[in-house]
Amino acid sequence: MLIIQFCFIQGKWLLDGLGSRWRNFYYRTLGVKLHGYVWMKEVEIPRNYRDIEIEANCALDRGVTLVCSGESLPHAKIIIGANSYINRHTFIDATESITIGKDCAIGPGCYITDHDHGCDPSLPPLGQPMISKPTSIGEYVWIGANVTILKGITIGDRAIIGAGSVVTKDIPSGAIAVGVPAKVIKERI
Repeated sequence: MLIIQFCFIQGKWLLDGLGSRWRNFYYRTLGVKLHGYVWMKEVEIPRNYRDIEIEANCALDRGVTLVCSGESLPHAKIIIGANSYINRHTFIDATESITIGKDCAIGPGCYITDHDHGCDPSLPPLGQPMISKPTSIGEYVWIGANVTILKGITIGDRAIIGAGSVVTKDIPSGAIAVGVPAKVIKERI
């Protein structure tokens, strides 16, 4: 029984690895800038492939979605630094610029954006203009599960954002922030 279980685990690991290599090849062919190997489970990148840049040794888990909207710009709209891990069902949605530093850990179910819509009462919801401001996550940042990070936010290096938080204001380096809206509760030691 143990031998069968071992073979099953090894076979699943092999299939996952082959699937990841296929996704690296496929997205590179479409224009995503992958600087080295990126572990990719069943990720979704529906359009604007050339607007995405991912450094080596990153891992994107099952259900991660990277969306870039609007016209292409002279720079990538989504940049993910080396050795960062993005957990299941995280949605990164850019029109201008979202940067995630190296060695970051992003929990499952997060939403990170650099834009929202206007609120002109004379226009229907889908007719509202996009309002964009760059969003930046520093290096060595840890973001808990189900965190929302809104447009124009900067999260400093080594910050921690608690699960379920909504980040509406900048978080300084080394801070631990939690809540809705997220507030700094203490500094990392």
